[in-house]
Amino acid sequence: MSRQSLSGFPEWTPSGRVVEQHVLDHVRRTFELHGFAGIETRAVEPLEDLLRKGETSKEVYVLRRLHDEGDTARERQLALHFDLTVPLARYVLENANSLVFPFKRYQIQKAWRGERPQDGRFREFTQADIDVVCQDTLPFQFEVEMPIVVAEALSGLPIPPFRIGVNNRKVSQGFYEAAGIEDVEGALRTIDKLSKIGPTGVAEELVEAVGATAGQAEAALALAAIRAEDESFADQVLALGHRSDLLDEGLEELTRVVAAGARHMPGVLVADLSIARGLDYYTGTVYETTFIGHEGLGSVSSGGRYDSLVSDGKRTFPGVGMSLGISRIMSRILGENLVTATRSVPTAVLVAVTDEASRTDSEAVAHALRSRGIPTETSPTAEKFGKQIRYADRRSIPYVWFPQTGEVKDIRSGDQMAADAAVWEPPTEDWWPRVVAMDAR
Repeated sequence: MSRQSLSGFPEWTPSGRVVEQHVLDHVRRTFELHGFAGIETRAVEPLEDLLRKGETSKEVYVLRRLHDEGDTARERQLALHFDLTVPLARYVLENANSLVFPFKRYQIQKAWRGERPQDGRFREFTQADIDVVCQDTLPFQFEVEMPIVVAEALSGLPIPPFRIGVNNRKVSQGFYEAAGIEDVEGALRTIDKLSKIGPTGVAEELVEAVGATAGQAEAALALAAIRAEDESFADQVLALGHRSDLLDEGLEELTRVVAAGARHMPGVLVADLSIARGLDYYTGTVYETTFIGHEGLGSVSSGGRYDSLVSDGKRTFPGVGMSLGISRIMSRILGENLVTATRSVPTAVLVAVTDEASRTDSEAVAHALRSRGIPTETSPTAEKFGKQIRYADRRSIPYVWFPQTGEVKDIRSGDQMAADAAVWEPPTEDWWPRVVAMDAR
């Protein structure tokens, strides 16, 4: 078997997995506190459906059997999903008659994307998505609530300070149209590259690829430069001199989101008019979240409103959602050694074995402890107690139980006490592995 590692496919150590599980548990609980129900969808979708949503074919992993029948027609090919939004759209259409709207769902699954691995970017990664989908009409309040839920989920994690940037596609589209830019979608995709190629590169691409004039490119960049933690951004936009009904509608909606952010999470949610979200299906509010001081990592949570992504031709199911990049968040938590697990195994108690003839006594104690929910294992050998204690120490198991004497030993402090397997339990902090700051070990 080859031992060559594959870049872009993260595999955490047991201790890292404890941290990841802590992150996932907290995120899931937060979503459920806000009324989101969990679902899971299949890993594959028709290739044609995936490519229809604006992703390039070279980034999609296509499935192919080693002994296929030579059928490579795109409409019959399957591929691994690169996000959880396209599967959600298909899921809603297939189950629309049995779902209750508004449909509030969360989904925590892996996704795959064949891009070049780099800091925080993986080919296989875990996402945690929340979406609200309605039939025909989506109340705007859900666009207001979405970043509040995500902020609560992130606030309980051992991560650097973060900022949620918010914009509205109607603002950008209305402004571009009022400025006379004809290829609005092209301009949005180009502005979305601002953090990658900078203002000069964006200006050149707007002129050369999108067909904007130098003046129009300058106006688009001026709009993208606006930032504000309060509603003052609207006056800055209007001061640029371009006006349209769509722009006014977008400014009103964005003002509501920013005002709610100032009330619920002051300083966290910021109007950032550089956010465009390059995918074509976004139609309203759009969000991007970054770690302060770690902007090079890219967005750790993003999303927005979509009005026509989910439709069967007769009914339309507008929605709004945000995705948390769990693997990207984990890469920063573990890469910066922000936290660690108190132990890498769930076991709280190792039951020692005096000799093989009495192993059943040890197993009885272990069974009694496990029946009360205490993670316990029996020593694999009947070596000298010193070696069994060292075995527990190597695995960071805090307690060793001696059935012959009916005592339990805290191997960290050396304290040893009489104990009854029917009633004894470890302190709360030792019951399961915990996630703690590195300096609190």
